[in-house]
Amino acid sequence: MESIVHELPEGAICELFPTFLERPRADAVHEALLGEVPWRAHVIRIFGREVPEPRLSAWLGEPHAVYAYSGVTNRPEPWTKTLAALREELFERLGLPFDSVLANLYRNGQDSMGFHSDDEPELGPEPVIASISLGATRRFQIRHKRGAKRGRLDLELGHGSLLVMRGAMQERYRHGVPKDPRVTEARVNLTFRRIVG
Repeated sequence: MESIVHELPEGAICELFPTFLERPRADAVHEALLGEVPWRAHVIRIFGREVPEPRLSAWLGEPHAVYAYSGVTNRPEPWTKTLAALREELFERLGLPFDSVLANLYRNGQDSMGFHSDDEPELGPEPVIASISLGATRRFQIRHKRGAKRGRLDLELGHGSLLVMRGAMQERYRHGVPKDPRVTEARVNLTFRRIVG
């Protein structure tokens, strides 16, 4: 399984597997998740005010994997059959153990994800996060927290790809998915994590 490793300044590493899932499998997984996952429109707190998330999402995993972000405490839904199989596959192929996943559904190019870091205390220091993309290709932007001149990377995450973020990625960088009005199809993104405290 071929990968492209991007080493960013100050110890952040992104490893991209463009074809983690081959096209027929990616198609089947995408279709299954659209029906299996309990997608919801959530309200989050940003700068002291509540706003609707510009996408649908769901938090799933082991019962202990409670996760708080943007002022919301998320208690996990049980694993679906498809998500449990993907978690097992990540462990078998990469040796990465995960106990939870944040699933996001971008209905079209008007849905987005603002710049943020997955640096909540529950994830521990230097968390490893595995991000599987299905459906429409979307741009994934990475910027150093102290300015793009210190470090930046733009990636096109396609159908069936896997991006593994590790090292100082969450401590030093922010990432996001901007709006793109040219995109008319849906994208499912799965970020597998491990809650450690």
